[in-house]
Amino acid sequence: MVEAAVMGAGAWGTALAKVLADAGNGVRLWTRRPELAAQINATHRNPDYLGEVALPSSIRATGDAGEALDGACTVLLGVPSQTLRTNLTGWKQLIGDDVTLVSLAKGIELDSLMRMSQVIVAVTGADPSRVAVVTGPNLAKEVADEQPAATVVACADSGRAVALQRAMSTAYFRPYTNSDVVGAEIGGACKNVIALACGMAAGAGLGENTSAAIITRGLAEIMRLGIALGAKGATLAGLAGVGDLVATCTSPQSRNRSFGERLGRGGSMESALQAVQGHVAEGATSCQSVLALASSYDVEMPLTDAVYRVCHQGLSVEQAVMLLLGRSTKPE
Repeated sequence: MVEAAVMGAGAWGTALAKVLADAGNGVRLWTRRPELAAQINATHRNPDYLGEVALPSSIRATGDAGEALDGACTVLLGVPSQTLRTNLTGWKQLIGDDVTLVSLAKGIELDSLMRMSQVIVAVTGADPSRVAVVTGPNLAKEVADEQPAATVVACADSGRAVALQRAMSTAYFRPYTNSDVVGAEIGGACKNVIALACGMAAGAGLGENTSAAIITRGLAEIMRLGIALGAKGATLAGLAGVGDLVATCTSPQSRNRSFGERLGRGGSMESALQAVQGHVAEGATSCQSVLALASSYDVEMPLTDAVYRVCHQGLSVEQAVMLLLGRSTKPE
């Protein structure tokens, strides 16, 4: 049993708080709105996210970061990737010296082009071996509904990875350990962009052949970038890569796919945001930072480039498809 603080009461933070509590751990769930914390404690439900899911009464929600972090030996960071640095800067003095810091966010920071584990190390000064990543084909609603799922716990310190694995193991949630933090993070960040592409294609009326091609060629892009950064191909062929990619690209529950689908129907960025009901579609931002990161390593990512042009340069989905189809032919 561990004392865990989950910092962020969005859909994924809430679902993982439930997993941790179901596994017998002490859990404090931080939300930036004290009134939401009061509602969660009174009703054992999060009305803003996964409102129909009953949460264990052992979860204690709070709007006070100090209260959430006090005595925690494991801190799970569930805020959006582009706000992680700001939030963590305010929390770092409240976090103990040997606490395991766990990234739940999937993205590349815009200004620095850092992965989330790198942001955590830069802000807190923690040794990289204290930083873990949880990632995989984990749609929050299905996990909260206790549908069987698997995930990856990536950490350079095998002891911390195993401890976190045990703390998150339930009858419905099966974590696997991995030492490849780079691969886990690149798979998680890039799959959101490819899911946007799949959504755009579906919204434009294109079918399963197109979707399969996007997923397969998207994986090739992810592997090129990951390997250039030092990731292992086996990681990207596993749950953190292929698994997460398939779930996010094919599920109507995927915010990134829903966002892309609205764009594919000719909607604006503003209307696409409405399609995900205020939730974060990380791929709309990550396409910019992923593309910049790939460019700095001279890695070609045509699908990511097309998504970036649609989201940020006004290219239509039809034009993006024609650009991709018009590329010179070459061996696979």
